[in-house]
Amino acid sequence: MRYTEADQRRLYHLSKTLLQREVPTDKEAAAQMAAQLREVINYHEYRYYVLDDPVVSDYEYDMLYKKLEAIETQWPELVTPDSPTQRVSSDLSHDFPTVRHLAPLRSLANSYNAADLLEWERMVRRLTGVPDEQPIEYVVEPKFDGSSIALVYEHDLLVRAATRGNGVEGEDITPNAKAIRAIPLQAPFSSVGIAVAELRGEVLIRKDVFKKLNEERIAQGLEPFANARNAAAGGLRMKDPRETASRHLDAFVYTLNYAVDAQGNDMHHPIGTHDKAMQLVGRMGFKVPTEGHKVCKDIHEAIAFCEAWEQQRDNFPYEIDGMVVKVNDYELRARCGSTEHHPRWAMAYKFKARQATTKLLAVEFQVGRTGAVTPVAKLEPVHLAGVTISSASLHNEDFIRSRDIRIGDTVLVERAGDVIPYVVKPLLELRTGQERPIEFPRHCPVCHTPLFRPPGEAIWRCINNQCPAQVLQRIIYHVSKDGMDIEGLGKANVERFYQLGWLRSLADVYRLDYDKITQLDGFGPKSAENLRQAIERAKHNPLHKLIASLSIPLVGKKVAKLLAQRVYCIFDLQQWTTADFEQIDGIGPAVAQSVRAFFDNESNLRMLRQMEALGVNMCQTEEDKPHKRTAHSPLAGKTILFTGSLEHMTRKEAQEKAEAAGAVVLSGVSKKLDILVVGNNPGSKLRKAQQLGSVQILSEKEFLELLEQEG
Repeated sequence: MRYTEADQRRLYHLSKTLLQREVPTDKEAAAQMAAQLREVINYHEYRYYVLDDPVVSDYEYDMLYKKLEAIETQWPELVTPDSPTQRVSSDLSHDFPTVRHLAPLRSLANSYNAADLLEWERMVRRLTGVPDEQPIEYVVEPKFDGSSIALVYEHDLLVRAATRGNGVEGEDITPNAKAIRAIPLQAPFSSVGIAVAELRGEVLIRKDVFKKLNEERIAQGLEPFANARNAAAGGLRMKDPRETASRHLDAFVYTLNYAVDAQGNDMHHPIGTHDKAMQLVGRMGFKVPTEGHKVCKDIHEAIAFCEAWEQQRDNFPYEIDGMVVKVNDYELRARCGSTEHHPRWAMAYKFKARQATTKLLAVEFQVGRTGAVTPVAKLEPVHLAGVTISSASLHNEDFIRSRDIRIGDTVLVERAGDVIPYVVKPLLELRTGQERPIEFPRHCPVCHTPLFRPPGEAIWRCINNQCPAQVLQRIIYHVSKDGMDIEGLGKANVERFYQLGWLRSLADVYRLDYDKITQLDGFGPKSAENLRQAIERAKHNPLHKLIASLSIPLVGKKVAKLLAQRVYCIFDLQQWTTADFEQIDGIGPAVAQSVRAFFDNESNLRMLRQMEALGVNMCQTEEDKPHKRTAHSPLAGKTILFTGSLEHMTRKEAQEKAEAAGAVVLSGVSKKLDILVVGNNPGSKLRKAQQLGSVQILSEKEFLELLEQEG
C-alpha cells in the first residue's frame, strides 16, 4: 500500500475530525463514519507497523479503533470483511520469507482507567459463570513498548523466530533472533513433556543501553534513533545478524502461546495457570517479567497495582506504555475465548499518552549557564502525559536542519517522565507551503555577543562570561541539589533576588542580607533564618561539590570528583596545564581545555577568592580523598569499568556501589584498568580487555560477591 502526499494530508485531517465526532445514532450516518474510520485506521496501521513512523499517538489510534468497534457492535450488518476489527495489524514486508504461526498472535483490547477494567471483569464473569462473591485471580505484567516476536522450539531446539506480522503470519527472522543473547538456542521443554512450543515475547532495548547507542551514533556522525521501539524493530529486520547484535537488543517472553506433547495434546491445562507457565519458562532460561509482575487476588488489587506503576513507570529499566491484566487460570481463559482481534481474557491498561501532534508556532532561543544557546519550540497547547504542553526542546541547529523543521509545521511531540518535552519530527506530508525555515541567530539573543561554535560540538555558545542570562542560570544551578544543595533557595527565589539586584555572582549567595529578606512577602524571621543556616551548611561542602557547582563546561560530578582527589586546594588547578589534566584517566582534551579556560579567566579567580573570604570551603575534605587499598577492602583503590546490560541494578547504581567501596570508575579500557564487570551483550570493551590480558574480568554476580566481602 502506498499513499500520495495528498492522501496522507487528507487522512491525517480526517483522523482529527473523526476524533472530535460522536458515534452517530442514525444507521446511515454511522455507515458513512465507519467507512471513514476503516480508511484512516488502515492508513495509521501502515504508518505504525510497516513504516515504523506513526503520525498520531497511540491513544488517538485507540480512540479511532474504539469508535469503529462501537459502530460495528451496534450494527453488525455494517461489518465488512476488510474491516480492521476483523484482522490484526500487519507488519509484513517483502524482505523476509513469510511463515505461519502455530497459534494466532492477537492484539489486546485497551482500557485507560479503573472503570474500564471493572466493566471488563463483568464481561469475564458473564463468560465464565463465576459468581460475584467468588474472586477471580489475575496476573498483571508490564506492557513493553518494543517489537513482538514469536519463538518456536521443537524437541528443545530453537527452529524459528518470526515477527508478529498480521497475527496469523509473520516474517522469518530466525538468524537475527539468534543474535539476541537473551533468547536461548535450546531449552529443556521435553523435561516437562512439551514437544513443540511457541513463545510470544517482546524485543526491546534497555533505556541506558539505548542512550549509549544514540551517543555512539552521534559520535559516528549518524542520525540518532527517534525512540527505543523503532531501534528494536529495525534491529530485527537487519540483513546481517551482526548488525542486529550491534543494537544490544533484549527479549522478554510473556506468553506460552502454544504447547503440545509428542501426541499433539495441549499442555496448557496440565500446567494450570499463566503464572506457573511463566515460572516454568523462566526456569528454562528465558527472561520473563519479574519487576512489575504480580499475581492479584482480585480485580481491585490488579487496578491498584496498575495505578501504582503508572506513577513509577520512569523507574522501569525498559520503556513501557501500560500494564496487561490477564486471567490467571487457563480453564477460565478457555471459557472466555477470543475474538478475531483480541483474547477476551486479557486487557491492556494503557498509561497516559506521551506523544501528541500539534502546531509549531514560533521558536525562542534560550541561553544556558555555560553559554549554550538552545532553540525552544513554542507550540499550540496540547494535552500530553497529564499536563498541557506549550513549549518543547528542539535540541540544536543540526537537529533542526537534519529534520527540516519549520515554523508552521505540524509536529510530533514526546514527553518522557519529568524530562522536558521535545519535538520528534515534523509531519512533512501535512505541509501547505506556508511553513517558514527557522533562522538560527548568530548573536546572543540576550547580550548580542557574536556566537561561537567550538569544533566538534553541535552547540552554539555565547562566549560573554558576564552575559546576564548565563549569570542567572549559573546561580540557579550553583544552589540546586546537583550543586551546593542549598535548601530554600530554589529557582523562583534566585530569580526574585536577581531582579532585586541582590545576586549578580555566585559569591553574592554567601553575602545575602537576611534582614532585607525578612521584609519580603512570603518570608519572615524563621524562613530567613532557615535560609541562613542552609547557606552556612553549604559553605562546608566537600571540594568536589564546589567544583561541580561552578558550571565549568563539560565538568559534571564525575570529573569534579577526579579533580578534587588530586589537589589540596582549588587554586592548585590554576597551575595545571592541559597536559596535566589529560593525565587523569577519564579526562580528555575537550574537558582539559574547558577547565584550563575557566582558570585562565581572571573574573572566575576573583569570584573564587571572594567566596573563600566569605567562608566557602576551597580545600580537599576526607570525602574528596581517594580511598586507600587495604587488606579488608577488595575494591578500594582499584579502577573498574562496566560493560553490557546488568540484571540486578542499573549501570549508574553499579558505579555508585563501586565508588562507595573505594573503587575509581573509568570511562574506557586502558592499561590503567584493574577490573571489567561484564553484563549481558558486552561490546568491544570486553574484547579490548581480553587482549590486554592484565584486566580481571568479573560477572555481575562476582562483582556483587566482592561487594559483600567489602560489607
